[in-house]
Amino acid sequence: MNHELFLLRHGQTEWSVSGRHTGRTDVPLTSAGESQARAAGLTLSTLRKGPALVLSSPRRRAVRTAELAGLVVDEPIEDLGEWDYGGYEGHTTTEIRESVPGWTVWTHPMPGGESLEQVGMRADRLLARVRAALADTEVILVGHGHFSRVLLARWIGLPPTAGVRFALDPAGVSVLGDERGEPQIQHLNIVPS
Repeated sequence: MNHELFLLRHGQTEWSVSGRHTGRTDVPLTSAGESQARAAGLTLSTLRKGPALVLSSPRRRAVRTAELAGLVVDEPIEDLGEWDYGGYEGHTTTEIRESVPGWTVWTHPMPGGESLEQVGMRADRLLARVRAALADTEVILVGHGHFSRVLLARWIGLPPTAGVRFALDPAGVSVLGDERGEPQIQHLNIVPS
């Protein structure tokens, strides 16, 4: 692999501030989220070495983050969408734990949503496409928190459950690459200051 993969989490939304699980609901960025996205664009400009294939989740919070970061999205793709939380969409972990003690996205099912295994397979499918593209160009993926954490885990060969070990802030940038063919996380969660 010759080029790097950049992950950009979308900027802040009202739901991310309140801890509400936001999968398919199309919520806008807050004004702070818009500022974060602009600053993330500056961060990316210092890290990038050349042209890039830019793929984005089709959710407007991701597309808007890309626009404000100065990126031109080559293709919005559903595979970059956030985890489908099903019946837990719009609820906080605290609310869910009122009826399911100890619940987390990493350990419990999502009634009517995606399983962890399904999210992991989606991440693998996307990474296969990305790895092929990296032979020719840098790649920037603009997406969401939980799904990007699964992508990080799968990039380095860990199971999807290992995503729990990574933290990604709104508009955080992560850089993935390799060291002599071994997948590596080169920078994690660079947050604009």
